[in-house]
Amino acid sequence: QVQLVESGGGLVQAGGSLRLSCAASGRTFSYVMGWFRQAPGKEREFVAAIRWSATTYYADSVKGRFTISRDNAKNTVYLQMNSLKPEDTAVYYCAADLRGGPTSMTPRGYDYWGQGTQVTVSS
Repeated sequence: QVQLVESGGGLVQAGGSLRLSCAASGRTFSYVMGWFRQAPGKEREFVAAIRWSATTYYADSVKGRFTISRDNAKNTVYLQMNSLKPEDTAVYYCAADLRGGPTSMTPRGYDYWGQGTQVTVSS
């Protein structure tokens, strides 16, 4: 079992920055950690992922603006979000893939999820 707890969400103006954190407890080793987001009335979508090796993956919509990182000693993954836009408004979820294999960019590829943290970007 893995427990994931996100923090760092909030309200920010367009162009601003936020840093999300996801702390893992329990069985903490995971091959891949990912961030997804879900806006009202929309499907949950991939944002970024990072493998144990530190290889990173990003959705095209956030490339160059968001940075995912992980501190394996602290069992924590981060999402630094810069140049935020109103369309980034969503609930952001942290997820863990314990199975290994290719990095998934769909929710089905992840075994455990956090409760989500709200990010609201005002125009």
